[in-house]
Amino acid sequence: MPPKIVIVGANAAGVDAAVAARKTNRDAEITLLTRENVGAYSRCGLPFALGGHIPSFEDLIVYPSNFYRMMKFDLRLETTAASIDIKAKKVEVETKDGKKETLQYDSLILATGSEFFTPPIKGIEKSGVVLLHTIEEGQKIDRMIKEGAELAVVLGAGFLGLEAAVALVERGVKTTVVEMLPYVLPRLLDKDMADEVQKILEEKGMRIIVGHAAEELLGEDRVEAVSVAGEKIPVDFVINACGVRPNASLAQKAGISVGRTGAICTNPRMATNVKDVYAAGDCAETVHLVTGTPIVPALGTTGVRQGKVAGINAAGGYAVYPGALCSAVTRMFDFEVGVTGLNEFFAERSGFKTIVGKISSKTRADYFPGALPIKVKLVADAESKRLIGAQIVGGEEVTQRINALSIAIQKQMTIYELAKADTCYAPPLNETWEPVVLAAEMAIRRA
Repeated sequence: MPPKIVIVGANAAGVDAAVAARKTNRDAEITLLTRENVGAYSRCGLPFALGGHIPSFEDLIVYPSNFYRMMKFDLRLETTAASIDIKAKKVEVETKDGKKETLQYDSLILATGSEFFTPPIKGIEKSGVVLLHTIEEGQKIDRMIKEGAELAVVLGAGFLGLEAAVALVERGVKTTVVEMLPYVLPRLLDKDMADEVQKILEEKGMRIIVGHAAEELLGEDRVEAVSVAGEKIPVDFVINACGVRPNASLAQKAGISVGRTGAICTNPRMATNVKDVYAAGDCAETVHLVTGTPIVPALGTTGVRQGKVAGINAAGGYAVYPGALCSAVTRMFDFEVGVTGLNEFFAERSGFKTIVGKISSKTRADYFPGALPIKVKLVADAESKRLIGAQIVGGEEVTQRINALSIAIQKQMTIYELAKADTCYAPPLNETWEPVVLAAEMAIRRA
């Protein structure tokens, strides 16, 4: 009998798990369950579709329906996994119309993703408070703008909150971002780099309030204003981007271990404490490659890699996922932000004494038309001189620099080795002195 593999969740981690399982075992019976009405699509692309950079939200759908048939996947849309019986190896599922069914499995992969955190703000339940987590929610915001919405508040200044706010400004919506912590992108950047980002965003017309939480959403049934630091900001709608939490309740109820992060505990094979049950993506806990501590990166890149490992193992193969550096990058208006590893704040909180190298440079030869500013910040361990983190804010060419620095961290390069990197130069592409090398030299001066 071919093995039965059931995957709960059919987005990035779930579908990549299914593909990897199919490549590992051509005969496996693979069932994918999703509560949504479409298969895998790019959640990361939602703000860019809202901003008009992508013509349609439907363009975010990764695979056509015939892909699932070609791969011999049983894709169950609008279907919820209600419970798991780990002893009997069964999943109870329920369709949108209330039909119930029991699915038997030999291997189970949980790719249940994340769910938005609802902050304890009075009035948060009012109509007009929306999320940007699904295609339907993106389309809802798009309709509100087309119907004349002109004023908005975004709660939260993480990547999603700022990307959503940028999209609104690009659509002509007067937008205020409210962040409870002292600066934007607080989990990713240090304050000095975050202040650079905030300055650029404000120059583009976005209003940003940091260091204050929204106190109340005002209005009768529908939100009409947001009370912040004694001010009442009028709104047509509010986007809740206060962050996500691992969606691990299904696993927890079944007796599958959940870690202190709130996500499902996994080992390097993405296996849980229950035999033949795996987890991947935003619902799964992994380790930070620098600190070795449990983390939930909640990144698409992490999700697909973990999904691949879980799928291979669930189908009888062998693969491992070593952990993450939480490398991330985005583009807002005409500039880019990238991070990898630990920032200065989290490095010191993790027990590292740090040295920092920071440089302001240009992305091309200064005399070449189109040269744009770029700021690079490197964080190194003061004792070993190993690179442990990097942050870049620049007009272009941020992504591949972050990728290179991620590799440098993984290979445990020191700032001395990084300063000797043999880099390339051409006037339309880069300065003679690579900015990353200059930042490493700045760190060496402080070592």
